[in-house]
Amino acid sequence: MKLNYKIIFHFLGLLLLFNGGFMLLSSLISLIYKDGVTFNLFLSGGITILVGLLVMFNTKDHNKEMNKREGYIVVAFGWIVMTLSGTIPYLLTGSITSFTSAFFETMSGYTTTGATILNDIEIVPKGVLFWRSLTHWIGGMGIIVLAVAILPLLGIGGMQMFAAEAPGPSADKLHPRITDTAKRLWLIYFGYTAAETILLKVAGMSFFDAINHSLCTLSTGGFSTKNASIAYWNGQPIIQYIIIVFMFLAGTNFVLSYFAFKGKIQRVLRDEELKLYFKFIAIFTIIAALIIYFKADLTTSTIEHPMVWGKAESSFRHALFQVISVVTTTGFITADYTLWTPLLLVFFFGLMFLGGSAGSTSGGVKVVRHLILIKNGFLEFKRALHPNAVLPVRYNSKAVTGDIVFNILAFFILYMLSFIVGALVFSMLNIDFISSIGLSASSLGNVGPALGNFGPVHNYAALPSLGKWWASFLMLIGRLELFTVLILLTPFFWRNR
Repeated sequence: MKLNYKIIFHFLGLLLLFNGGFMLLSSLISLIYKDGVTFNLFLSGGITILVGLLVMFNTKDHNKEMNKREGYIVVAFGWIVMTLSGTIPYLLTGSITSFTSAFFETMSGYTTTGATILNDIEIVPKGVLFWRSLTHWIGGMGIIVLAVAILPLLGIGGMQMFAAEAPGPSADKLHPRITDTAKRLWLIYFGYTAAETILLKVAGMSFFDAINHSLCTLSTGGFSTKNASIAYWNGQPIIQYIIIVFMFLAGTNFVLSYFAFKGKIQRVLRDEELKLYFKFIAIFTIIAALIIYFKADLTTSTIEHPMVWGKAESSFRHALFQVISVVTTTGFITADYTLWTPLLLVFFFGLMFLGGSAGSTSGGVKVVRHLILIKNGFLEFKRALHPNAVLPVRYNSKAVTGDIVFNILAFFILYMLSFIVGALVFSMLNIDFISSIGLSASSLGNVGPALGNFGPVHNYAALPSLGKWWASFLMLIGRLELFTVLILLTPFFWRNR
């Protein structure tokens, strides 16, 4: 069956309309703050919308049917098209002059990685900073899911795209109609963002900083408006605790948030992934806090006001913040955790592979996959003793089919192979071992801060051009759960059947 190219391009044109609209919103912020780049941002939005309209106009007579292959193409190429168009504001405003660096920064934004090449964030015009944060927010829940919500206007069903893009091993629908599911997810997403903005403003942040950090928290992105990231507010612990709460929420399955708002609390509390996610964070925080308290020197690893409410509270807060930040792949920092003893360096490197919950905006492997792998591993011992017994893996009291278990095993193997190959390519660019494995783990897991020369208090400006392109590729496959992108590289995918 031949690919329906017209519907693919029609949808890509629709994505460009969305992107252009958000650029115009950034130009409005630029106008309010009089940062001198209003026209450039307006022009960026105008160009993007014009191209989108031309593409949609020339493909308006497309066939309404979309199969699974076309869904994969739209998701993968949709992200690339969004990234390419998203570089325009950086280039036209002169905030980033190199196309390679602009592409890297934009891909880091849409994939909610949070790695940056900007050496001095605070001199960047506010309109551009807002656009930078918006790329996180758009990518966080998935521009595809956003567009699925309005596809009925075009007479197109969007289940194929939601299945390909929705984070985690499965898309748990809230409502039989996929468009209603997308709307509910976005409503929760928007509500959390608004709530955090208000709380951060009340806690002492400026409105501009509050809205930017809210956009980047709920998307588990990590871009900040300050060079010191959240360490800038080390003297205001309440701000950091607010961000901790919303990072935790962003790392949970948004479907559970929906059930909680509907009053189905027992259903939320019974969820095995949520319980393990909470236990992981609690245990890792206690371990990190104790090591920090007894072994680490907070006066050297934190940037400003290391201890406001005493060493015990400061040790706990920095440990909790950094554990949640890395587990949820948000990437905000309050301190340079690479200076907290070699044990904690390895500890945080390991956390880069954990990830938040399926159905959240976080990257990484995801807690549910670890849970099913662990359960299946224990069952293998029983199967060795009782080879004829039927012992299915159970999740939330339901048997998990063999296909899902095999898919998760395949994902994990592919993830680790991608990490190894990623590190090898970085090492071929004359990057040292620690930095190479950190870059690979961070890019693939969409974490942001890496290790070595690209650690929490550094940026990616020193990364060679080829390294930026390779990191961008790892960010993309990591954000889209590997299979969605890598399947496009297989010959059989493109064969007409």
